[in-house]
Formats: sequence, C-alpha cells, structure tokens
Amino acid sequence: QVQLVESGGGLVQAGGSLRLSCAASGSIFSINTMGWYRQAPGKQRELVASITSSSLTNYADSVKGRFTISRDNAKNTLYLQMNSLKPEDTAVYYCMTYLVVAAGGREYDYWGQGTQVTVSS
Repeated sequence: QVQLVESGGGLVQAGGSLRLSCAASGSIFSINTMGWYRQAPGKQRELVASITSSSLTNYADSVKGRFTISRDNAKNTLYLQMNSLKPEDTAVYYCMTYLVVAAGGREYDYWGQGTQVTVSS
C-alpha cells in the first residue's frame, strides 16, 4: 500500500508565498518522476511542474520563474515552493509520482488527496 500525503496549502494574499510538501510512504522500491498538478473550479487538471529521479525539472509557462519544484530522495518527499502567488494560482494542488513497489515490477502512477491553495487579491 502506497500513500501520498500533501501538506502546506492555505490562504495567502497575492504576492505571498507557500511551500507544499508531499511525502510518499508504504511499499516502495523506487520512485521515478514526481510532479505537481492543479485543478481550478470548472477547469481541467493541469501540470504545474515535474522532476525526474535525476532532478531534471519542467514547468508550466504560467509558473516559470515563480515556482520551484524539488525532491528529497532520502525522505521520499516532493516539494513545491511557490512565490509571487497570483489569484489565478488558486486551485487544488495534487502531487503525483510514478513508482515501482517491488523489484522487477511495473511502474504505476499514484496521486495524493489534494491540498487547497487560495490566493486573495
């Protein structure tokens, strides 16, 4: 059983900062690419940022220069530092990870439960 537990969401004024965390636990053999997605009301879920096991990163154009994704492989934890937040960043943020639960096993994607980020103007 694998669990992804997110924390760090909340209410912040425009221009402020938040740091999201996502800790993976359970039966884990290896963790590959990890990422943050978000879904605003009435909109589709979109990729915010991703990071490979070798720490190569990718960002949505809308967050480049403001958000930073990072990971601590020793702790199986993913982070998203969000600076200069805007009202349009308001959404539920989900962490996702591709991982393998046993040697020789297949890679599957796992999702967290989501954490609300609200940016007031």
